[in-house]
Amino acid sequence: MEHGTERDKDGTPSTPEPAANSDPQELLLAVARGDERAFSGLYDVVVGPVFGLVRRIVRDEAQSEEVTQEVLVEVWRNATRFRAERGSALSWIMTLAHRQAVDRVRSSQATADRETRTGRQQLGRPFDEVSEAVLSQFEQRQLRRCVSTLTDLQRESVMLTYYRGYTYREAAGLLETPTATIKTRLRDGLIRLRDCLGVSR
Repeated sequence: MEHGTERDKDGTPSTPEPAANSDPQELLLAVARGDERAFSGLYDVVVGPVFGLVRRIVRDEAQSEEVTQEVLVEVWRNATRFRAERGSALSWIMTLAHRQAVDRVRSSQATADRETRTGRQQLGRPFDEVSEAVLSQFEQRQLRRCVSTLTDLQRESVMLTYYRGYTYREAAGLLETPTATIKTRLRDGLIRLRDCLGVSR
């Protein structure tokens, strides 16, 4: 028994919309064939679980959104690498998400570590414009000769604060000298070193 064909108002046969496919496996296989419509459907199915996993690892919401988009772009580009015999499509996608999220955390941590090291190097000693000029011209032989031209207090102030990492106050305590005097002697000593090294070139 034949069923009647549904027709539009103008009398032409209507094409019923296909039922939305929510099976990640079938959708991913279609994506591997270049089906953009299937990718749109797959996106809707997996974006929630992917974001949830990424967010638990990355923590930061904005970065999690970025990583989620990166994962889904990777799914589109590498769908042909999926092998159904090795596991489910969702498992494959979540593995990509986990790897991408971990990579982002490691990258962020490495960046933070570099910034911390740089900050410590910059803040570890009482640098000022004069000391930076001296550091840029460091040559051990010249430096030793120039240090010998400093007064005792200038030399001790430079050695304690510059090389041993003492603060002005700590150096003042060790030398039993007012902090203001240490600061003055240190600056005078650095200026003298700068001039000495400059003349030597």
